[in-house]
Amino acid sequence: MVLRKAGTAAAAAGVVAFGFVGLVTMGTYAASGTPQQSANRSVLSPGTVPAAYQDAIQKWGSICPEISPPMLAAQLYQESGFDPKAQSGVGAQGMAQFMPDTWPVYAADGDGDGKKDVWNPYDAIATAAVYDCALAKDVAGVPGDPQANMLAAYNAGPYAVTKNRGIPPYKETQGYVRNIQAMARSFTAPTAPVEVSAQSAAAIYFAQTKLGTPYLWGGDGQPWQNGRFDCSGLTVAAFGSVGIILPRVANDQWYAGPHPSRDQLRPGDLVFFATDLSDPRSIHHVGIYVGGGYMINAPHTNAVIRYDKIDTKEYIGATRVTSDGAQALPTRNDNGAVNAPSRPGTTAPSAPAAAPAVAAPPAPAVAAPPAPAGPGRPVGGG
Repeated sequence: MVLRKAGTAAAAAGVVAFGFVGLVTMGTYAASGTPQQSANRSVLSPGTVPAAYQDAIQKWGSICPEISPPMLAAQLYQESGFDPKAQSGVGAQGMAQFMPDTWPVYAADGDGDGKKDVWNPYDAIATAAVYDCALAKDVAGVPGDPQANMLAAYNAGPYAVTKNRGIPPYKETQGYVRNIQAMARSFTAPTAPVEVSAQSAAAIYFAQTKLGTPYLWGGDGQPWQNGRFDCSGLTVAAFGSVGIILPRVANDQWYAGPHPSRDQLRPGDLVFFATDLSDPRSIHHVGIYVGGGYMINAPHTNAVIRYDKIDTKEYIGATRVTSDGAQALPTRNDNGAVNAPSRPGTTAPSAPAAAPAVAAPPAPAVAAPPAPAGPGRPVGGG
């Protein structure tokens, strides 16, 4: 993000000695003890799903009690990063990463065009939900959390879940269940104040020690980079200093926890900026909120790490980082594509679930949003 004007930055720096430090300390600890959000609310948090897909995910994520719109969104993001053109090295296809032999069995017409196309994002969203509900039916007699058992069946197959009377003892499957349910919190609209972590103050302190350091695109603060950072490199290092490992790019960091509203911001929240406020995949800049409407950030080439105002036309929202949320995020390959954690199709459930009786939401008149950036470092590196 190019922050061309920093006219108030010097004034902000003048109150750092007490103002921001005091605000960080008071804001961080005063809010501790507020209730943590449930992982399984039914409403999507604004700005977490590309607007073109929001109605479809909200609708299809409600067709059986074992799934929810936030859970379905988390699953789709884990599988492809909402990329309808995603294709894995083993042949899994589309936004939901179906194998070719599984798709025809569960394929649903998500946009009512009379076709069931794995590359159509609306069909993929619908089919992922139908498949989830079929798996839930197949493992319905297994004790424990029905949603966790369903997710385990999605990863390892229903036979493994029924045989083990719950989540099987496979590291990959246990991680898959944990990650989807943890990441669902980021997609869930908050209904109460979001808990603030005491780690936030230390992350801000780290960033404050870097004030005045020149910006470097791709900078991680390494010695051979002369300790320089770009925007997401600074946030990775700041939270890494308190033991929280964030993904490298800003538009993945967006999902590292729940999303407080503008009036609920607290020091330590990550604040994000996008070129298209209806599509989180266009996030291109991130900073660390310090209070009073300011952030610490590494803004752009030929600038230094500094304080800037957050209230610009490109402000899309904030994330309150949690350890579980950060750990749950997917990784990306060298081309910027999400590494899918698993794929449907290893062991199919006995029968697909019935599609809902209500009509599918119409597809938008405009083309679907573009896929994440192609070869090279993904958009959002800062």
